Amino acid sequence: MGDPREPPGGTPEGGSNDDEFRSVVFDESFVRAARIQELSAQERLSGALGRATRPRGWGWLGMPRQALALLLVVALAFAAAVYFGISSPRGQVAPPSGTQLSVSLTPLAPAGTVTAAADHANPFAGLPAGYADGPAGLGLPTATATAHFTGSQVQRALDSVQHYLVVSELAPATLTANETEQVRALVTAGELAQYDDSTNSPRDDQHHAATGWMVRFDPGQIALATDTVKAAGTVRIGELDGDTLEVTTDHTLVYALRPAGTTSDPSVTLYAVRRAVRIQIDRTDLDTGRLRVVDAAVQAGPSSCAAGQSAYLQPLLATAAGVRPSNPPAVDPADHARPAWQSCGVLGPIATG
Repeated sequence: MGDPREPPGGTPEGGSNDDEFRSVVFDESFVRAARIQELSAQERLSGALGRATRPRGWGWLGMPRQALALLLVVALAFAAAVYFGISSPRGQVAPPSGTQLSVSLTPLAPAGTVTAAADHANPFAGLPAGYADGPAGLGLPTATATAHFTGSQVQRALDSVQHYLVVSELAPATLTANETEQVRALVTAGELAQYDDSTNSPRDDQHHAATGWMVRFDPGQIALATDTVKAAGTVRIGELDGDTLEVTTDHTLVYALRPAGTTSDPSVTLYAVRRAVRIQIDRTDLDTGRLRVVDAAVQAGPSSCAAGQSAYLQPLLATAAGVRPSNPPAVDPADHARPAWQSCGVLGPIATG
């Protein structure tokens, strides 16, 4: 018998076997996938379409199903992005994450009469050796590499810390002009909600005292006799873990203060603040120039033990005749109506001579 694949009459003379054309024969799946289709005889006779072919499938403008599906997915994603962008609360900050600031505030009552600086034109003349003007007294260390951070990364962390210390305890705008944005610009995103709550509604609850974030005085009551602040102390840096640097600062700061507004009394009061702060800086913070303020312990005087210190530090200002404060109140350990962290100390001598 002949090959069933051959025509009944055999291969025509001069013809060739189908094998020669096998590479150019289109199978059924190829034909179904074609983007255009020839019109039927009835459609051609009617002339309704005015053309010899028509697009296949349900694509838009002849577009394949896969392309149309992809376009639909992109459109839905764009619509979702627009919706959530519009519906999200404006100004929303990142939610708090990690350790939040804890604050301890200890006013220091004077042991005796508060007297003015001996020379109001040179109020720091009586300070003991060891104090320097502003940033020179911060005692920042030389940056050296740690186990997981390079020397340049440590230097960047120390630069952020120095910037924070300058704007939070040395800058006149922060001290007596209610400026809070300079400090806020350095606080890591996870602490911004706590920071804003502390500055907008300060309270002595160990977490929301504005004076934990910065040194500040009520501008309606206190003015700087000089913009110079004397400082002495240390800064130490190490690793909390492989991704976080931890910095501890411990400084004594001495401010020369006078009453706000005009006064005929030239008296200047030296006000001392010991401020110990623990700061953490992770790799993301290094890139953004921000830091996380973890703990702040503040001792400040001469102050009244009865005055609240969470919004502003409350100095007792000297007069030419001197001011005799009341004695610090006795603390009753059995009184649970008073928070245990609220305490008051007695101020030692700031200056000698």
